[in-house]
Amino acid sequence: MLTTLVALLLAAPQAPYYAAEPAAAPAKSQLVAGELLWRCAGDGCFAGKSDGRPVVDCQAFVRTVGRVKSFAVGGAPLPADQLEKCNARAR
Repeated sequence: MLTTLVALLLAAPQAPYYAAEPAAAPAKSQLVAGELLWRCAGDGCFAGKSDGRPVVDCQAFVRTVGRVKSFAVGGAPLPADQLEKCNARAR
């Protein structure tokens, strides 16, 4: 079942909505965090839009990857207080 879900996600890529700069490079170039499929290259990771709140999606990302230096939503940086709240959930 999970394999089918991942295959469907890979077949229908979304335009990037979220952009994250992890403090340390992720081990994989593609990963699922929360409801989002993230694609990582170089020092950045990108994902499409979800139905969740941005800070919740950020928290799901940092639980999988670790702390982030920055997290942007639709091209705008997450406010500092929300970024701090996000990083508090890092693994």
